[in-house]
Amino acid sequence: MSLSSIGVIGAINECITLFQWAKSAISSLHSRWSGSQKQNLQDQVLQLESGLQRMRDTLPAMYDLINKAEWRSHEQCVAKLLPSLKDAVFDAEDLLDEFEWYEKKVQVEGNAIHSSFIDFFNTVIQGSFNKLDGIQLRLNLLSSHLENMGIRGVAQRFDKLVRPETTSLPNETKIFGRDKELNQVLGFLNIPTNSKRKRAISSTNASTSASASNQLSNESRMTDIPVLSIVGIGGVGKTTLAQHISNHQRVKSHFELIIWICVSDDFDVKRLTKEVIQSCTKKEGANDNLNSLQHALSNHVNNKRLFIVLDDMWDDSLKENGQCWKRFCAPFRSVQKGSMMLVTTRCPNVTEGVRTMEHVIVEGLKDGVFWNFFKLCAFGCESSDNDPELERIGRRILPKLKGSPLAAKTLGRMLSMDLQASHWNSILESELWELKQKETEILPALRLSYMYLPFYLKQCFAFCAMYPKDYKFEKTCLAEIWAAEGFVEPQGGVRIQDIGSQYFEDLVARSFFQKVNGGYVIHDLLHDMAQKVSEHDCFILRNKTDFDKVPQNVRHLYVLHNIDFDESNLLSLCNYTKLRTLICNNILRSRLLFVMDHWCTKLTRMRVFCCPAISELPYSIGNWKHLRYLEITGRCMLKRIPSTFCWLYNMQILYAKKCTVLGNLPGDFGKLTSLQKFESRS
Repeated sequence: MSLSSIGVIGAINECITLFQWAKSAISSLHSRWSGSQKQNLQDQVLQLESGLQRMRDTLPAMYDLINKAEWRSHEQCVAKLLPSLKDAVFDAEDLLDEFEWYEKKVQVEGNAIHSSFIDFFNTVIQGSFNKLDGIQLRLNLLSSHLENMGIRGVAQRFDKLVRPETTSLPNETKIFGRDKELNQVLGFLNIPTNSKRKRAISSTNASTSASASNQLSNESRMTDIPVLSIVGIGGVGKTTLAQHISNHQRVKSHFELIIWICVSDDFDVKRLTKEVIQSCTKKEGANDNLNSLQHALSNHVNNKRLFIVLDDMWDDSLKENGQCWKRFCAPFRSVQKGSMMLVTTRCPNVTEGVRTMEHVIVEGLKDGVFWNFFKLCAFGCESSDNDPELERIGRRILPKLKGSPLAAKTLGRMLSMDLQASHWNSILESELWELKQKETEILPALRLSYMYLPFYLKQCFAFCAMYPKDYKFEKTCLAEIWAAEGFVEPQGGVRIQDIGSQYFEDLVARSFFQKVNGGYVIHDLLHDMAQKVSEHDCFILRNKTDFDKVPQNVRHLYVLHNIDFDESNLLSLCNYTKLRTLICNNILRSRLLFVMDHWCTKLTRMRVFCCPAISELPYSIGNWKHLRYLEITGRCMLKRIPSTFCWLYNMQILYAKKCTVLGNLPGDFGKLTSLQKFESRS
């Protein structure tokens, strides 16, 4: 696709009505205006129209420059300028988008707004010259600096998604090359098996199971739940192994309750306790008192044979000299004997800190097995009938992937989209492989897979860094949000959200999303990479100390639920006036009501807003000219929708699925001509 069609840069083409209206309004001014005064106004309008057109013409080259600069973002001088260039481009998009709003306003209101032209001229036209000149100057200076560094050549780019007919990756329900580790963990769980099954287990595994049985017998006399751990580097397949264990028929038959919790790098006892309760009850609890939560959890698991998986634990679980871990484990003292906790971690010290009973070390796949897996990913089969030249190049790439199934799958799928030796050689010879890294690190392989994405898919994937790790994405919802953000290219009469859904499928095909239990997740290493490439644009607020770490020009912000967040914390978000996205589904309703009016007044570039159930929207919501996606979650009685809501001419999606809207909608609701979906209980 052409970079010139991305985002809002085509919006100025739609402003013909606006500038025709402005010129007509000048001609219709009262006779007390002299001819020279009217001509001066006409000249200024023409100057603004010309300046906006010039900015629109500049942006395609800026997108291309960003795409090229990302290939050299590992160079310090480029890394320093790239965020500034992106920021200037985002500011340009916002200015163009603001004029698209005025264009729609003129189309909706028609001649009814002629009387307000002087106010429009004083506040909008004259007020835009400084913005326009300032942004254009920044774009010119930054592009000049980057081009002087040699960022002129054609970026290595693979814009076209081609799916070879022969592509057939291994069934995700099967595990590849991990039978030994799978049987080892099943043996440690000490699940009774029939004699036939026992004879099938090797003598080594049998002796291991006996050792584990004795150990488990000793642990069962203790008050603490026994812990097994799976240890290995990122991307080696720890989570996949744990998933297959928790879904194994023997495990499901033996344990009364199976719970899966993604811990990641935020070992918050209260959050994790609430997630375990939610997994037990299938309901989201509202209580935030840790003592009450732990008593509730103890009751839920009392005298039940429990199998709980804590996926992706880090050494922050050992903080406070292990007291944090002990607090989390306290409610599990009431479980039935034979219960077990399984931990996956990259940190060997975690296995000692949590008093692991036994641990399984998962290493990279061995050469022969790994080569077969790589061929499945790259060619769609394990046969030797593939192009000999590609196989030769593939064997040279293989050692760089460190035996990692994630790296093989992600890079292999990218290679499969262009089965030409020139494409494969360009990846083999990329300088990204030369970045400083640990011996076992696979980030260069993942970064290469990201770099070869088309520019529009890069935007979509990098945006996902604003969501927490292990967040379960829903395709339609994310596609609608991408469209609202301006990441999706219009294609004739096809709904832009449907195009966004195809973008999502393209990323799934390239293994950037994995399908699990009816939703989609991003592997934690890919999430780490997304956060790296969007560190100035996306941020997650987990606790109070994070408020001091928010990037000044942040565009997308996710607020995780934290009872410690007070009104002053939430009000401080007004300082980040360039915010386009704010997701705060789980903050307290009372606190949201207090800050909403301030947010609507200060955060005027908002495009996507998701919030918990609230009883009313503030009058000031009319300031959100850019808003395209609004989602109100949870059950509530929405007392009113203010008349100013009908000023949101860009609004595309409005969700209030669990809200009862009292009374009638505002009389001008029909003026929301861009609205494509409105769901509520009214």
